[in-house]
Amino acid sequence: MYKLFRGFHLLDELQKSKLLRKVSKKYRLKTLITLSIACLAFFGVWFAPPEILGLGDISVIEQRVVAIFVFAVLMWVMEVVPSWCTSVLIITLLLLTASNNSLWFLSENTTAREMGQIISYQAILATFADPIIMLFLGGFILAIAATKTGLDVLLAKVLLKPFGTKSENVLLGFLLVTGFFSMFISNTATAAMMLAFLAPVIKALPADGKGRIAMILAIPLAANIGGIGTPVGTPPNAIALKYLNDPTGLNLNIGFGQWSAFMMPYAILLLVISWVALRTFFPFKQKTIHLQIEGDVQKGPKAWIVYITFAVTVMMWMLDKVTGVSASVVAMIPVAVFSASGIITRRDLEEINWSVLWMVAGGFALGLALNSTGLAVRIVESISFNTLSPVVVIIGSGLLCWGLSNFISNTATAALLIPILTVIGVGMQTQLAALGGIQTLIIGIAISASLAMALPISTPPNALAHATGLIKQKEMVKAGLIVGVTGLVLGYAMLIILGVSGLL
Repeated sequence: MYKLFRGFHLLDELQKSKLLRKVSKKYRLKTLITLSIACLAFFGVWFAPPEILGLGDISVIEQRVVAIFVFAVLMWVMEVVPSWCTSVLIITLLLLTASNNSLWFLSENTTAREMGQIISYQAILATFADPIIMLFLGGFILAIAATKTGLDVLLAKVLLKPFGTKSENVLLGFLLVTGFFSMFISNTATAAMMLAFLAPVIKALPADGKGRIAMILAIPLAANIGGIGTPVGTPPNAIALKYLNDPTGLNLNIGFGQWSAFMMPYAILLLVISWVALRTFFPFKQKTIHLQIEGDVQKGPKAWIVYITFAVTVMMWMLDKVTGVSASVVAMIPVAVFSASGIITRRDLEEINWSVLWMVAGGFALGLALNSTGLAVRIVESISFNTLSPVVVIIGSGLLCWGLSNFISNTATAALLIPILTVIGVGMQTQLAALGGIQTLIIGIAISASLAMALPISTPPNALAHATGLIKQKEMVKAGLIVGVTGLVLGYAMLIILGVSGLL
């Protein structure tokens, strides 16, 4: 997918540097050791006496799911293989060991213990085509079509023009425009595109000034923050909505428009806070900047099809409560229109970032296993969460997610924490009501994951910005911590107020 976006060379260089590290002997040894640890833990839990797991009279299937969950945690945290690969492994293990179509020697109970609730293999495979997956697919198709027709260049020119030539205002412009793009386009693709637009601006700034640092840091900060604004902005949002809207679960029916109504203003506020922080810590030496955004904007019938379809899709997403058409169904409109009109070709479909979709599907499959086997309820019952303060549960889970997401994939972190926290939240609904309800707990995880941006390894946009060689890690840490911690405080305050007032 990213080959279509301006700035692809930045992504290409980043991938090449990762590949060089992977072929080194040191990396191969580390991978072997961490993989061995994950496998030992998996088999250790699989064959462990059930009583030592502390989960009561656990069934055979439940113990297998625990083993797979432990394996998933270690594989995602230690990043033994790419996150999407771990997701595929999870789904395959569940199919072969815990489904009604598992291996023949695992489908029969050879112990005196209860076999437990077997998972439907159709349900596991259906996670690859979950409505949320279709929502993301529609977003990817929109992004590809916008790039092919030059809509991204046109929007960048139009949206940045009002900010004039004053350096601080141009900085604000890049923050807001990057944030806007990231609400509908992958934050990685957005960062690559905007860094490409930024290149001539950086060259025009004094080499000894701090303004360069501010401009470079603006891109990853805005890309990460902008993703919070809509359900398609980043996978943790989609994972949170999956569990909040599950018809067989919480069934809160939070729509695309409702999410965006409170998250867009929140994201814009954080972008303004980022602007204040960047101009304070990295002031400009040169007072004016003249922008030159280069790129072709196509004209003709196909371009107008993209413009109109883009506008209609976004409008229907925002008005989903009015139209009664879900965001996932609306997402199929650009897929159908662009395919039928020839704007999206077979080669374009090959370029879609399928790894993100597979990563999300793995998290859904893990959540399905925890819930359908009854294991999630058993875990909650084994721990006296009712004795814990709801403040501790909400703030503690948010800080845990934020801490983990600074070092591992934010999608993986959300996929691990949200299924468990959903069950915990159901068991603590009365206590959580004073703090906005279960929505505060679950949406808080999505926000925390997106605000983890203190290190170059925290998110791909951070890595891209650091790869320019124009900023130091300590500068990224300073900006990431200030904006991240401020965002957490404001985010949880917003969720509590909205939840208590019944607006969420």
